Amino acid sequence: MRRPTRVVADSLGVGVATGAYGVAFGALSTSSGLTVLQTCALSLLAFTGATQFAFVGVVASGGNPVTGALTGVLLGSRNLFYGLSIADRLRVRGWRKAATAHLVIDESTAMAVAQTDDESARTGFYWTGISIFVLWNLMTLVGALAGNAIGDPRTYGLDAAVGAAFLGLLWPRLTSWSNRGVALLGAAVALGLVPFTAAGLPIIAGGAVAVALGLVLRRGAAA
Repeated sequence: MRRPTRVVADSLGVGVATGAYGVAFGALSTSSGLTVLQTCALSLLAFTGATQFAFVGVVASGGNPVTGALTGVLLGSRNLFYGLSIADRLRVRGWRKAATAHLVIDESTAMAVAQTDDESARTGFYWTGISIFVLWNLMTLVGALAGNAIGDPRTYGLDAAVGAAFLGLLWPRLTSWSNRGVALLGAAVALGLVPFTAAGLPIIAGGAVAVALGLVLRRGAAA
């Protein structure tokens, strides 16, 4: 069993590093056309970086917000599997289950599964999730106010920053050749559809192909 103070310190370290990145989302969101209120609402209600950046990317490229939302749902669906994987360790009931589900993100799940006992898993999960939630939303507001003052994102090259930020979120997860292959295939499908479909749809199609291939590879590995 790890010492609680060590788990808390590690969790806060992850929380500060991840939460501070919210300023980038806030700036990109408002400079791409969303209001400060809409930007802050996204961080409060969606609260998953990849989903938020995907939505902003679709809207910034002229896509329909509904398409952006569908893209975000597709990317955010992984959190469902995260929740299932750590439910036995957290053991929450009643209204606490809904509140806890909102904190199920990549970082809080990683901190929970890295612990050797359930008590440390719960400590890591909640300290990481809550610290990121507070800082991410605070930094989103700061970034949104800054982005609102910047104006047209193309003037500063911020229209390309959404893709760069999204790649920054994805790259650390490409730890094996199979993951890289899935990512490359999804990217190829999305790029191939760009000239023929509306903005946002290539991302949905590429993501769907990547998810399907990932499931096939996982089943093959388990067999």
